Amino acid sequence: MILGLVAVLGGATYYFTRPVTLRIAVGPPNSDDVKVVQAIAQAFAREHAHIRLRPIVTEGAAASAASLAANNSDLAIVRGDLDMSKDAQAVAYLRKNFAVLWAPGSKSKKNQIKSIKQLAGHRIGVIGKTPANVNLLKVILEYSGVKAESVQTVQFSTNGISEAVRNQKLDAWLAVGPLNSRITAEAIAATSRAGAEPTFLSVEASEAIAQKVAAYDSGEIPAGTFSAAPLRPDDTVTTISFGHHFVARKALSEATVAAFTRQLFGVRQSILNEFPQAAKIETPDTDKDAAITVHPGAAAYVDGEEKTFLDKYSDYIWGSIMLLSALGSVGAWFAGYLKRDERTGNTSQRERLLEMLTAARKSDSIDDLDAMQAEADIIMRETLHCFEDGAITEGSLTAFSIALEQFHNAVADRKTFLIEMPERPSRPRPQVA
Repeated sequence: MILGLVAVLGGATYYFTRPVTLRIAVGPPNSDDVKVVQAIAQAFAREHAHIRLRPIVTEGAAASAASLAANNSDLAIVRGDLDMSKDAQAVAYLRKNFAVLWAPGSKSKKNQIKSIKQLAGHRIGVIGKTPANVNLLKVILEYSGVKAESVQTVQFSTNGISEAVRNQKLDAWLAVGPLNSRITAEAIAATSRAGAEPTFLSVEASEAIAQKVAAYDSGEIPAGTFSAAPLRPDDTVTTISFGHHFVARKALSEATVAAFTRQLFGVRQSILNEFPQAAKIETPDTDKDAAITVHPGAAAYVDGEEKTFLDKYSDYIWGSIMLLSALGSVGAWFAGYLKRDERTGNTSQRERLLEMLTAARKSDSIDDLDAMQAEADIIMRETLHCFEDGAITEGSLTAFSIALEQFHNAVADRKTFLIEMPERPSRPRPQVA
């Protein structure tokens, strides 16, 4: 009887803890996205993690989204401004993309394009073959008061872009990607000549676009992003940005997605040396009005509510153990019950930290930021005490650490902004289209 019970328990444990392989669609071939996903898959395998990845290389983000919709993959890397199936739910940000519009340098100041409104009647080169980049350009033109049909667009592959840029006589260019994009920097350099630096075009309607198109946010390109000498751009440029996401099928179990999310942030540091862009991987937007609904498993991880193996299968485990030792089962339950209040209190503190994260980004007082910093230190000490007491899991502690890191970064960024704000030149407010 006892041997049979042990065998059943052993079989059940193996079934629920065996490695799970998820198919992840990512593209295009040889892109940085593919390389990062492959590095993550290798890190999971190297650490014998519960979740393993099998990359499926596609032609691009649109093809990856289609693969997910057709149930040919479990996860996908997609850009946030694509039309996606309602079955797709966000797991994490891979990075943020920025629209970069510029006019090639011209020695004739009279003919130099200096604003988006001047693009009417001109030819614009769009880097990247995806239709999404052209659609993005149309949105920018529409909200900037330029009819899309008044411009001619020419699309180019990202391969050999420097040579293509040099050989084309175009009036402006659009590139879409992260701010550290090698392709964008090379394209800008190729349109530059001695004494004729390119002119970066601000999207003054970025706030209006962000309010009316859920997928887009208003963003800024800092001075010197693409070159320090010469400075390109030579001043901050307003533009629009959007997320590049890890998404999962809605039907994928909450436990599986939570485990994947935990592992993803667990290996992020280990691949930073080889792929610095991994530092841009962030937790998803858990707001109800987010552009892409967050998967419950990812939300559970972010909120520190990820269920452990015991939480998910406690009824079966406790029932089996009671056949062997009723006293041990009752003792284990009682120990967990005593820590219930401590866990509840820690959950409230994590929610308070997330509230302070939002408040820090909008604060206009350094004293208020210092006060929030002091409160965050107290929350950190109490959270560590809870972890030492066993009231919270290592996964919850990891989620708290990520939220604390983002809070510190938000405070530091806001302090820098408040200190430097008097010295920054005033800029005209964007005109709402």
